[in-house]
Amino acid sequence: MAEKKFGIELRSYDDIFKTSEEREEDKLAKIRDIPISEIDDFPDHPFQVRDDEDMQNLVESIKERGVITPAMVRKKEDGRYELISGHRRKRACELAGMDTLRCEVVDMNRDEAIIMMVESNFQRSNILPSEKAFAYKMRYDAMKRLPGRKEKGATVLPQNEKTRDLLASEVGESHEQIRKYMRLTELVPELLDMVDEGRIKMRPAVELSYLDEESQQDVVEQIEFTQGTPTHDQAIRMRKMQNEGNLTPQAVMAIMQEQKPSQKDKFILNGERIRALIPRSVAYSETENYVCKALEYYRRHLRAKENSR
Repeated sequence: MAEKKFGIELRSYDDIFKTSEEREEDKLAKIRDIPISEIDDFPDHPFQVRDDEDMQNLVESIKERGVITPAMVRKKEDGRYELISGHRRKRACELAGMDTLRCEVVDMNRDEAIIMMVESNFQRSNILPSEKAFAYKMRYDAMKRLPGRKEKGATVLPQNEKTRDLLASEVGESHEQIRKYMRLTELVPELLDMVDEGRIKMRPAVELSYLDEESQQDVVEQIEFTQGTPTHDQAIRMRKMQNEGNLTPQAVMAIMQEQKPSQKDKFILNGERIRALIPRSVAYSETENYVCKALEYYRRHLRAKENSR
């Protein structure tokens, strides 16, 4: 078994002179079918496992061909297993009615497992801002605790290198973008959901993350009341007022109820109510023309009625 010293894996004499076939056999020896009931999800796993169409496709694939790529687990002190990568495969196996999951058992400590968990999940195509935020934060904290490590044949990482710069280079994001994503972890769940839904953009969301929890809840209440979200400028002003000790619920209400430039001379029509009055034969693309012609007809009707008096 390899020894680790200063974050570097030191291979034994026998390991160095093993053939590639022997190493592959060693790896296969660590792959086994483990009862799903003995596998625990990774603590605070930041990536959602959704029972959507992609999951159903994965279920059908596993029913037909089994788990092609083994999940990755590590042995816990209590004898159970902790899932590092393969949460979607585990869920798919459960939905497929299987009792076991094909896994590779690896020897990792908690921080190494966190880094591997984040790396493996970032291969997914659709990642929500909240998932990125907590994944970056977990990986950042784990990297700070590690004295140094070796990745894919690279040189040992210097201990004095800024962790955030290092993380940015590894995931292909800028230092500033990493900072912004990690700030999202300070948002209350309601605001973070709005970021995931695209209702609140990144820049105002980052500014809102500096508000205390009570003030953030005041913002949530005003969003529900006004059906509008804060602009970047409004979020900056709220953050500034909090820094000065002047951000009260009344101040949040006053800022949130300001008329935004994009709202001037505009009003919103209820689409469902409008369509209920329009024949189904009228295409959605013709809705505006139909409404305008109806209003023109109604205006002529009112004029005719006035003239008949």
